[in-house]
Amino acid sequence: MPPTPPPLIASAAELKARIPSQLHITRPDFVVYVPEVTGERASDTGNEHFLVFDGPGDTLMAVWTQSSQECYAPDLPNDQHIAFATSPDDGVTWTKPRVIAGPRHAGDGHMASWAYPLVSRSGRIYVLYNQHIGKSDTFFHHTGWVHGICSDDGGATWSAPQNVPVARSINDHPDTSYPPNMLCWQKPLRLGADGRYFAGFTRWTSLGVRANPTPDWRSHDARVEFMRFENVDDDPAPGDLVLSWFAANENALAVPFPGHDEVSACQEPSLVALPDGRLFCVMRTASGSPFWSQSADRGETWSAPRRLLRRDGGEPLLHPLSPCPVYDVGGNESGSGRYALFIHNHDGHYAGWGPADCNHHRRPVFLVAGRFRSGAEQPVWFDEPRLFMDHDGVGLGLPGTPGRTDLALYSSFTVRDGRAVLWYPDRKFFLLGRVIGEEWWADGER
Repeated sequence: MPPTPPPLIASAAELKARIPSQLHITRPDFVVYVPEVTGERASDTGNEHFLVFDGPGDTLMAVWTQSSQECYAPDLPNDQHIAFATSPDDGVTWTKPRVIAGPRHAGDGHMASWAYPLVSRSGRIYVLYNQHIGKSDTFFHHTGWVHGICSDDGGATWSAPQNVPVARSINDHPDTSYPPNMLCWQKPLRLGADGRYFAGFTRWTSLGVRANPTPDWRSHDARVEFMRFENVDDDPAPGDLVLSWFAANENALAVPFPGHDEVSACQEPSLVALPDGRLFCVMRTASGSPFWSQSADRGETWSAPRRLLRRDGGEPLLHPLSPCPVYDVGGNESGSGRYALFIHNHDGHYAGWGPADCNHHRRPVFLVAGRFRSGAEQPVWFDEPRLFMDHDGVGLGLPGTPGRTDLALYSSFTVRDGRAVLWYPDRKFFLLGRVIGEEWWADGER
């Protein structure tokens, strides 16, 4: 029998009483946001998909998806919205977040989710996100058109939303009135060669195309594709952004779900550039390990996904179906050759929980230092995983629920003046940052 989930959080007062002992338990260097937890039915106790980025000038900026709780079903509060905040002092202090898309409270309109930023050379800020329209397909909070807004005054004001045209896939619903189920979970990467933004994304296959073969949510078919933004630096209106699409349709990256080879569980691609010009991608799977792929032509074609090992011929790195981001610690668009991979260091069996219990087994977090290996089959080799952070099992979240206990790294990374920072949601509640110092590479294998 699995262990007993945490008890329900009885009230806002009980939740607020947990904050002092929990805020610093993962040892953050920066505190970006702590939910206010008002007595009303709060709509800020869910905070995830946390993307911190360099805005115009020296300003640090952040967008994230905020809500009462993650709205994966229509009977939950439909209040997911896009929050925006800025820091004038490299993350030490942050403005009070503003809602820039979606409803502040359930009933105020269709929700908006999963925003990601692009900043043009002139300083125009774009924020693209999934706009729900009342229809759902695989999961309620996945289905939506891509909308975009922009700001020319550092985020003080924003344009009206516009639809951003996206390519239709053979894995989308046959009824074209249904939006796709596509999520871009990391900041698009500026490619060093020409500076165009490039990103990977998950496309969940419509239930109108392929049924889920099991009762397990993880076996919903999902595949990885890529997109390139061709004209961001021309400062077009959001609706005039031009995108190119790669690894699409039959060429989408897929990894079989265990026991059902006809179904793919390949999701949440994370990208880094390699010093020799290739791109390296790490993806989450249901196979007990991340998988990787590479591209030698700046993302237009990709190799077949392979299980991520510590090195050629080495043991697999262990990780369940959970975010496993990899980042360039040098912040180099052309690839510094040093990388930080974040995993849970188990295959989903943790503290009595099983691979389907993602709200509980997505912890602890280990940092795995990686280094480029020229001529190797797997171009990045990794040191022994080292414990990075954990907590004491206390749930945080909306009163009336058990809250979250997972450390799912829907995170982002910045490198400013040589200082690397991981920005992360703790239990999809606090938004925090932690410096990644040289000590993680000092005694590693070479």
